[in-house]
Formats: sequence, structure tokens, C-alpha cells
Amino acid sequence: MVEVKVEAIRVNLMGSFRAVILKDTASGRSLAIYIGQPEADAIAIQLTGVQVPRPLTHDLIVSILKALGVTVRYVVVNELRNDTYYARIILKTKDAKELSIDSRPSDAIAIAVRIGCPIYVDEDIMLQHGQLPEPEEVEAAESSSEEEEDLGAFSDFLKSLDLDDLDKDKDK
Repeated sequence: MVEVKVEAIRVNLMGSFRAVILKDTASGRSLAIYIGQPEADAIAIQLTGVQVPRPLTHDLIVSILKALGVTVRYVVVNELRNDTYYARIILKTKDAKELSIDSRPSDAIAIAVRIGCPIYVDEDIMLQHGQLPEPEEVEAAESSSEEEEDLGAFSDFLKSLDLDDLDKDKDK
């Protein structure tokens, strides 16, 4: 198994496609998995720290697991069949019993980012479908680390914008 982190959620502007990009922190390989918009939003909301007034579905699942004394050990994207990825959520019960639950990768990842548990991809899947970064991407990433430090104030400014006001101006 290859441990990965959620690198990004990508949106295809020509359609309603979303993809979660999982990155192998050891090798830099990335795996794109197409997911639904609600699941993409659920992952993005958690990763960006947006506060929601009521629990979303994945928050509810996590609350139920905690109330039952069940912990999520890890999630794994373990299979690709007919162009569809499959995942498992590995749980540990109060009495130390291990359970493996079938899941869509998007739901497993949405739960994992809420709990902070490891996310894995089967080695064969990563070898066959993972993409290595292009050499110029590696150079750009290395040189952008200095630029990202300078964006601190600008990033805070962007977070403070109330984009809902833009729609109000259209009505005038």
C-alpha cells in the first residue's frame, strides 16, 4: 500500500466533473479519481476549514462511529474494476475487532480527512495509473515555495471577501 495525501480537488469547467488528486508523498506520483460534486464539496469544505452550521453526511457518520466507540484505522483505494475505483474503510471496534467496509473512494476520503487517518492506494493501482510529475512541474513547485510565503497577507484578504455581495449587485 502507498500512503497518499489529498493534493487537490479539480473541476472540469467544460462539464460537471470533479476529481480528487491523491499524491504519493514518497514518490510524487499522483492519482486522479473522478468523484461527484457533493463528495468533492465535502472533502474541500473539510480541507479548507469552512464551518457549516449543521453536520454534513460525512460529519454525521464520524459522529456515529465515535459514539459507538469505533475508530477508523485507515482507508484504502484497493481496486479498479470496469473503470470504477473501489475503496475500503478499515475500522476497529471497542472490543478490538477489525472490520473492512466497502466504500466509494470519495466517501472514504471524505471520512478520512475529517478523522485525520491515513489514506492508502494499492501499489498495483498506483503503478499502473499513477502519474509522475513532469520535470518542469517539479522545478516550478520548488521555486514557488518562496512565492507562497509572500502570499500570506493576500491569502487572508481573499478569505475575508464576501462573494455573496456580487450576486446582489447583479439584481440592481
